[in-house]
Amino acid sequence: MKVTIEKSEARGRVAAPPSKSCTHRALMCASMAKGKSKIIFPLDCDDVEATVDVLRACGVKFGKNGKQFEVEGGVFSSPSEELYCRESGTTLRFMTAFCSLVGRSRLTCGSSLLKRPIGPLVDSLRQLGVRCKCADGYPPVEIEKRGIEGGKTTLLGDISSQFISALLLVSPFTPKTAICLTTPLESKPYVLMTLEMQRKFGIEISLSDEMQNFLIHQQRYNPAVVPIEGDWSSASFLLAAGALTGKLEVRNLNFGSLQADKVIGEILKSMGARIKINREKKSVAIDKSELRGIEIDVSNCPDLFPVICVLAANAKGISRITGIKRLRIKESDRVELMRKGLERMGAEVKEEDGEVIIKGMSSLSGATIDPERDHRIAMAFAVLGLVAEGETLIKNAECVAKSFPGFWDKLKELNCEVVKSE
Repeated sequence: MKVTIEKSEARGRVAAPPSKSCTHRALMCASMAKGKSKIIFPLDCDDVEATVDVLRACGVKFGKNGKQFEVEGGVFSSPSEELYCRESGTTLRFMTAFCSLVGRSRLTCGSSLLKRPIGPLVDSLRQLGVRCKCADGYPPVEIEKRGIEGGKTTLLGDISSQFISALLLVSPFTPKTAICLTTPLESKPYVLMTLEMQRKFGIEISLSDEMQNFLIHQQRYNPAVVPIEGDWSSASFLLAAGALTGKLEVRNLNFGSLQADKVIGEILKSMGARIKINREKKSVAIDKSELRGIEIDVSNCPDLFPVICVLAANAKGISRITGIKRLRIKESDRVELMRKGLERMGAEVKEEDGEVIIKGMSSLSGATIDPERDHRIAMAFAVLGLVAEGETLIKNAECVAKSFPGFWDKLKELNCEVVKSE
C-alpha cells in the first residue's frame, strides 16, 4: 500500500493507542503465571500478534473477551513446528529466553530481523545452563532441551535492553540468578518497565543503584488483572503533528509511566512548543509552535530519534542528536534512512563523530519515501509531509501496523490530507 500526504493542519482530539511495550511484558508475565490473568485494553498490532501466536504454540491458552485478553499460563509444551516471530524483535528476544522453560524449539523470524544480533543473549542463557545455539550470533535460535539452572551471567548493557529484560523474565524459575552488566545500561526505562510489570505478577528483583547488577531468587508468577496504558512512542508522532501544523489534544497518556518515550513532552517544551498537560484528564494539548534547535542524547529513548529528526528539520537553528549507535540495528539503519529522507525533502543533515546534525529549514518539499518497512520511519515522514510543499508519498505504508495499525486513520480524523492507494 502507498499513502500520499499533503500539507495539512492537524486539528482535533485523539486517543493514543495502548502501549506495545507494556502489552508484550504483560503477555509474557501472564503466560508464566499458573492460572488465568486478564490484560485489559491490550494493543492489537502485528508485533503483539506475533507474541500471542508463539506463546500459543508453546501451550499458553488465550481468549479474547471484548477489549481484553484472557491468558491461562503456567503449563507449557514443546512446539510441534518452528516458531515464527515475524519482524518482532521483542518477540524473538523474550521468547528465546521463555523457550528455556518450554523445551526443544526453534525460533526464526522475518528477513530484517535475521540481520539483527542475538548472540549475546544466547551466550548469557548458556552461562545460566540453557542448552541453546545460533549460527554466528544471528537468528534462527535453537533450544535443545528444557531447563534453566541459574547462577551468574554477564553481558553488555549497551546492545539491547531486551536481552536484559528477557533474562529477568525467566530468572525467577531458577534457584538464584545474578545478572551483571559489563558496560553501563542504555534504555534503562525499558528494563524498569519489565521490573514494574513483574511486580504486578508478584515478582520482586533486587538491583544496584546503577542498574548494572540484578539478583533474582526463585519465585512464582501469580495471575493478575493488568490494564495497559497509552503508548508514548506512538503519541510522539501525533504530538509532533500538532507542534508543526495545528492544534490538537492527545488523550490516554499516563504521566506516571515508566515508558522511555514519555520524555517527548519535555523535548517539545525545550524546543519551544506550546504544550499544556492535564494530568487529571491524562491528556496533552499542543498548538502549532515556532520551534528551536535542540541538543539531545537519545541513548535511553532511541525510538524517538525519527520524530526528533522531523522536529529538528522544522526548528530554527542547529540540532545535535547523540546516542545513535544502536539505531543502526533497529528495524532498519534508522540513522541512514532518516538522513536520506530528510535530504530528499530539502533538509541539511550531517553525521559526524557519532552525532547527527540537522539544520532547520523554513521550507521543505514533498518527496517519495521508502521506509524499508520500518514503521517509525514511515510515521516520521508522514508527519513531515504535513508541512512540506507538494505531495509526500510513503511506500509500503502498511508497515505502521507493526506498532500503530490505526495511524493513517488517526491522521484522517485530525483533518489531515491522507490518501491510500495500492
